[in-house]
Amino acid sequence: MNKMIKIRSEEETDYKKVEEITRKAFWNLYIPGCVEHYLVHVMRCHKDFLPELDFVIEVDNQIIGNIMYTRAKLIDESGKEKDILTFGPVCILPEYQRKGYGKKLMEHSFEQAVALGYDVIVIFGNPGNYVNHGFKSCKKYNVCLENGTYPAAMMVKELKPDVLNGRKWVYYQSPVLEIDEKEAERFDEGLEGLEKKYRPSQEEFYIHSHSIIQ
Repeated sequence: MNKMIKIRSEEETDYKKVEEITRKAFWNLYIPGCVEHYLVHVMRCHKDFLPELDFVIEVDNQIIGNIMYTRAKLIDESGKEKDILTFGPVCILPEYQRKGYGKKLMEHSFEQAVALGYDVIVIFGNPGNYVNHGFKSCKKYNVCLENGTYPAAMMVKELKPDVLNGRKWVYYQSPVLEIDEKEAERFDEGLEGLEKKYRPSQEEFYIHSHSIIQ
């Protein structure tokens, strides 16, 4: 039976449901527990949040995933700033993963980002989840952190060809992505109890997040 799939903007009535889905999708994935649902909660009222790029995906009228974007910037060697995007959290409920829903959601958001005039996205994540969607190592685009390093987990996607022009860029993300872990724990205390435990994916995340490309 064909499922009815719909991608639409998140509405205020979706907020709690989206936070629940985010929590389920990330729980014990990168650390015991997670903080991504708290990030979703605080991101919406931050000045760098882009409601125009805040989407949910529905299957048979039920929300199964979402993607959210914030503003970021690149600064080249001459000091010129370039406004860009980063997304995250992006998630699909575990039982719907590996079925193409995340791809549909991301591709829709890319089209809308271009329509808004953006041409570059920088993200941090597991490369295995993103290289099939056109993301490449930050080193290939000469995009580094302020300390000059090229993290293995940092990837870049040009929404329009050659917009980075081979120049050297330093990436700066929105301060909203710097999570206060104590506040996240306090937020989590008011939610349904879930067991925190170790999963092998946490070690994979540690390796990716601490690896630097020379």
